[in-house]
Amino acid sequence: MPPALARACRVHRLPTSHPADVAPLLDRIESGSIPPAGIKAIFGKTEGNGCVNDFTRAYAVQALHAALAGPLGCSPGEVGRRVAIVMSGGTEGGLSPHILVFTEETIQAAPPAAPRLAIGTAATRAFLPEDIGRTAQVDATADAVRAAMRAAAITDPDDVHYVQVKCPLLTGERIAAALTRGQGQRQSVVTNDTYKSMGYSRGASALGVAAALGELPAGGIGDDAVCRRLDLWSGRASTSAGIELMHNEVVVLGNSAAWASEAVIAHRVMRDAIDLPAAIGALSDAGLPPDGQLTPQQRDDLLAVLAKADPASTGHIRGARHIMLDDSDINATRHARALVGGVLAGVAGRTDLFVSGGAEHQGPDGGGVVAVIARQCRP
Repeated sequence: MPPALARACRVHRLPTSHPADVAPLLDRIESGSIPPAGIKAIFGKTEGNGCVNDFTRAYAVQALHAALAGPLGCSPGEVGRRVAIVMSGGTEGGLSPHILVFTEETIQAAPPAAPRLAIGTAATRAFLPEDIGRTAQVDATADAVRAAMRAAAITDPDDVHYVQVKCPLLTGERIAAALTRGQGQRQSVVTNDTYKSMGYSRGASALGVAAALGELPAGGIGDDAVCRRLDLWSGRASTSAGIELMHNEVVVLGNSAAWASEAVIAHRVMRDAIDLPAAIGALSDAGLPPDGQLTPQQRDDLLAVLAKADPASTGHIRGARHIMLDDSDINATRHARALVGGVLAGVAGRTDLFVSGGAEHQGPDGGGVVAVIARQCRP
């Protein structure tokens, strides 16, 4: 009898020459190597500043919506309801702009000997500005993570290795609308600082991931915990805030025996920005133990590296002072992306790495998750 039909998740890493560069994706669709109907999620690194006014993210999303409308046979507006698109701004240092396209396909395959890469997506409701950075966002994100796990056929939270969340931020217009609904209250949003709102949104979203995966003690999370209780964090959350949406997009990546993918995913938690042993551990767990830098063959089997970066709030790394928080010219998260990107590129031998800044409640202070997706059986 022929092998049974099984689900398979494939990862396609494509370089981009500018934020709206969709040519590599369309070329792969035209060649048949990326079936458009199977596209579940797209992660991208754009070369903007990663701050409130980083419009490269919205520009890239708009370009992807327009490009995929034809192949998917729908309107550009419908693309965003069918594909989870997460753009992360900032490719400082040697990081290379690129996109990661995750597809789900049905293949004939024997049951794998071990769980393989699985993907599930979900979205929250649209938030009011006054929900952002508060328990309403925490709880909605937790529910969406659980829904994405069900979509991925992952029943054990320990089998989840990385959760990517794209979340909204506050703008002056959104704050004004909230104040109008607040009937004259001095502050009906979590902060009137639009840049700080990014951290609150990322932090609340990360705590939602932690709640869904059982990484937090029972008893719930109050509004006053967000961006204050730094002892509360998820070792698998990666959240990124942007101006281009008002809900949370959630993508769960893990391993499941229900999938026959060619790859697996593994993760470790970097305790600080130079925690090279954590990166080596994640590579080894995914079947790519490095002897120094990865060999050319190992680099070819390395499908993606996903990591968080943030400067330690203490102003120190292992007792030595850093100036990331004191630089008025360059935002601290931009320093951190360049630093962590350099550490990871040194062992991976690649610079097209998905390193995202802003790690509130995403790992210990100054650290964050590093996840590796690697091919296990070559085609």
